[in-house]
Amino acid sequence: MTTVADFGAVGDGVTDDTEAIQHAIDESIGEVLFGRGVFRITRSILIDLERIGLTSIRGRSGTATIVSEARGPAFILKGTHSGSADPASFKTEIWERERMPCLADLEITGKTPESDGILVTGAVMPTITGVLLRKLRHGIQITGRARNVLIDHCHIYHNLGIGVFLDRVNLHQTIISNSHISYCRLGGIRIEGSEIRNLQITGNDIEYNNNRAHAVPEADAEPTAEIYLDARVGSIREGTICSNTIQATYSPGGANIRMIDQGSGKHPQVGMWTISGNLIGSQWNNIHLTAAQGVTITGNYIYSGHHRNLLCEDSFQIVVGDNCFGHNADYGVERELCTGVTFERCQDTIFNGNILQDCQTGRHLFPDAPELQREALLELKNCHNFIVSNCQILDSAPYGIRLANCHDMTLTGITVTDRRTPPLMKSAVFWTGTNKDSMITGSRLGPCLEDVIQSEQPPEVTSCILKATAAQ
Repeated sequence: MTTVADFGAVGDGVTDDTEAIQHAIDESIGEVLFGRGVFRITRSILIDLERIGLTSIRGRSGTATIVSEARGPAFILKGTHSGSADPASFKTEIWERERMPCLADLEITGKTPESDGILVTGAVMPTITGVLLRKLRHGIQITGRARNVLIDHCHIYHNLGIGVFLDRVNLHQTIISNSHISYCRLGGIRIEGSEIRNLQITGNDIEYNNNRAHAVPEADAEPTAEIYLDARVGSIREGTICSNTIQATYSPGGANIRMIDQGSGKHPQVGMWTISGNLIGSQWNNIHLTAAQGVTITGNYIYSGHHRNLLCEDSFQIVVGDNCFGHNADYGVERELCTGVTFERCQDTIFNGNILQDCQTGRHLFPDAPELQREALLELKNCHNFIVSNCQILDSAPYGIRLANCHDMTLTGITVTDRRTPPLMKSAVFWTGTNKDSMITGSRLGPCLEDVIQSEQPPEVTSCILKATAAQ
């Protein structure tokens, strides 16, 4: 079997093997195999698919390490496909020479702050599997145009930049699955300036992607996220985030999942996403949506947000259902974190079948957490055409549900209660400003220390059980 050693690569970690590796690839041998060893490179290795044809880069069962001193990527997978994923859009020569470049079963480690792992551009069906990427800037960067990308069974670990960076890319039909993506300073998976359709993020462990493990001076507050979808330029639609563990150490302004749009009254460019069946926790905002359209958040456990478990701003057609919003009981009462869900300037939204439970003290006690600024477990501000139904809101303080200037609201089948001794909840519902065309029905509210419902203009209340208790 032909290996890079047959072209002069030494693999001793000292010899510059760049020329030998590039020679092996340029010979168009198809599969370029790395045996056991440490292969030092000093510039990017180019896999020019148009020129050399179908190519696979493979290590021998993970025993090969590429140590990159290059400025930029260790490997560039370069294709020329300009069509879509439709079979009719493929040129014959693309299919015969460029489809499905593979990179598998080796480690790439960076030696300079500008060293990246893998760059994919213009490629169709690139497949990256079983690769360890560490101590780089960006682990995998996709730019230009790409179709049908598979990233699977990878370890993307402890990088200075972003784990998987979709950077000014036109990208369709992509799956990121079954991988560890952790301790990358600027985010786990991040999209910027791109046109994205059909992106699936599933079965991964994505965590601790912030500055904590890197300690870059004065960089703690740089906004980051485990999954960061930035559509302020471009658009990001048709995606799924499911069956992942997504958690972090707290970073100021950070998030586990962040979707952000252009705003300013423009038609939303981020949406048509499902967030389902994940464990999400321990960031400033665990999920943060800004100006999104058409997002469903279902069947998740979302916990220990230092600011909010869910913050949704300027969004519409949002469905939040059958989630458990809580805190991590393993912290104990001495290190408790409060929870909270806030919607601001949102409409056409359903919040159904959720459990929200606060910690017993009603305030942050975690050492790194700033003092909580929150009025209720569920806060709705300047919202309309909104349904809150079949939820349990437990042990909140100072209020259970806080509404401000909300109209066309339906609150039905909800339980808002405080079971602590002594109770801390003043009122189950505190409503200020307008509440036009709104109602509370079929709910159990209280016990509370003060009026069960406080409102300047009482909404219609029917078939409810209201229970107050004497002040403690």
